[in-house]
Amino acid sequence: LSLYCLVLSLALGALAAGLAGSRVAAVRRAVQGFVQLFRNTPPLVQLYFFYFALGPVLPRVDGLPLLGSFGWAVVSLTLLETAFAAEIFRAGIEAVPKSMVEAAASLGYSRWQIYRRVILPLALRVTMPAMTNNLVNLVKTTTLAYAIAVPELLYMSAQIWSEQVNVPEMMI
Repeated sequence: LSLYCLVLSLALGALAAGLAGSRVAAVRRAVQGFVQLFRNTPPLVQLYFFYFALGPVLPRVDGLPLLGSFGWAVVSLTLLETAFAAEIFRAGIEAVPKSMVEAAASLGYSRWQIYRRVILPLALRVTMPAMTNNLVNLVKTTTLAYAIAVPELLYMSAQIWSEQVNVPEMMI
């Protein structure tokens, strides 16, 4: 669950950070609204909303739900972590000195070349500590998937605990 959410949130977060710097005001506002919504609502509320509110509304395929509990956990936690990753990437991009961008432009680099060869390498260096914290937060947050019966470590520990009464082993 953590691996899926990490890969998806990094890709979507980079895309959102790029869109946050768009010249179109409506796109910037949409990204800002997305980030504010997902960063400022509790992860458990988001998980319940996707699983219990959106899950029953979506069409069924051969009588089965389109997404199960694991799928909704991936969607919910990916969107949550995407909001954090987008802010981290945006901050990293803004941390690149303007003089570096101007120097690259004076050398004749196109906007895409400046972004790819100057801004991204410097921004990634700045964002690494915050991204590491984001990864740790993601791993800790995945335990909330227990609330919608995703069979992760906490869920399996509770199952073994209730079936075999191995309390000390499960607590360790």
